[in-house]
Amino acid sequence: MARVLFVCKQNAGRSQMSQALFERVAQERHQARSAGTQPAERVHPVVADAMRELGIDVAGKRPQKLTDELGQWADVVVTMGCGDECPFIPGKRYIDWDLTDPAGRSLDQVRVIRDDINGRVKGLAAELDG
Repeated sequence: MARVLFVCKQNAGRSQMSQALFERVAQERHQARSAGTQPAERVHPVVADAMRELGIDVAGKRPQKLTDELGQWADVVVTMGCGDECPFIPGKRYIDWDLTDPAGRSLDQVRVIRDDINGRVKGLAAELDG
């Protein structure tokens, strides 16, 4: 079982979608968490709408701050758009996903981001399954 940490700036869009979609695909074969370097107060409403279309409710998720404990917990750290603020913890595997920030985007634009993430998490879960 691998532990995957998805990290972005606000933990209100990309990383929340990544965690939720990864958990759906991995079906408890792997664990996932998400965090942000500068967490927002809530998940972006348009992100919640896009995820609800897939039957996943992230509206009640509370963005959380990236901590050393979360970083230590992870086997794999997937960063997305946090630049120099993204953590570096020796001994961890890092993957960087170049994803558009859904903040301020239309629902159609967020669907494209969501679907891109869905494809990426499927590939990551398959890779981790070996």
